[in-house]
Amino acid sequence: MHGFDANTPVEEILRALDDLVSSGKVCYIACSNFSGWHLMKSLSVSERYGWSRYIAHQVYYSLLNRDYEWELMPLGIDQQVGAIIWSPLSAGRLGGKYRRENPNPADGRVTRGGSPIPDEALSYDRLFNIIDVLDEISQETGKTVAQCALNWLLQRPTVSSLIIGAHTEEQLKQNLEAVGWNLTPEQVKRLDEVSKTTPIYPYWHQAQFPELNSQLCF
Repeated sequence: MHGFDANTPVEEILRALDDLVSSGKVCYIACSNFSGWHLMKSLSVSERYGWSRYIAHQVYYSLLNRDYEWELMPLGIDQQVGAIIWSPLSAGRLGGKYRRENPNPADGRVTRGGSPIPDEALSYDRLFNIIDVLDEISQETGKTVAQCALNWLLQRPTVSSLIIGAHTEEQLKQNLEAVGWNLTPEQVKRLDEVSKTTPIYPYWHQAQFPELNSQLCF
């Protein structure tokens, strides 16, 4: 389900999906771009009737936008729902082309009008601060900026897979080399710090009580 349908009863949707699974046409079901209550309501309905449940959630998540961590990641941990990440490089912004001295590269996806992430959903100052740290880690590891950004994601809780996009064959090959190695805990910590943002309420309030919220990831 590529988005939550607020016009159709959740029971009807999940019953139809369960029919597809029980008839052998579909192995598993998943959703995309749900809010926390959308996903939790759907899981509850599936449990109530013994129907197939969502086993994965396709979400936007990157070093540049970590909103997924506020509610959906703890939900995924608690309910064992894996995350499939779309736009893990934030429409190419974390690929290494976007720089303070070149904020809008002519061959970039954003300039070409193909970005699914609006500019108002991010801060370019923050982007360039993240790129600075990615540059340092790229030098330390011998990996590209994009590979470091992707590897950070692969180490996050609930992340099952990344949906990588590439404009060229070379970009695809480079992205695929984000696996088979890991950033060090110290390098991960540096990226955590530079990409950290203050969450919205009630998550900033919950973060003040880590002893009560062990699954919070911010």
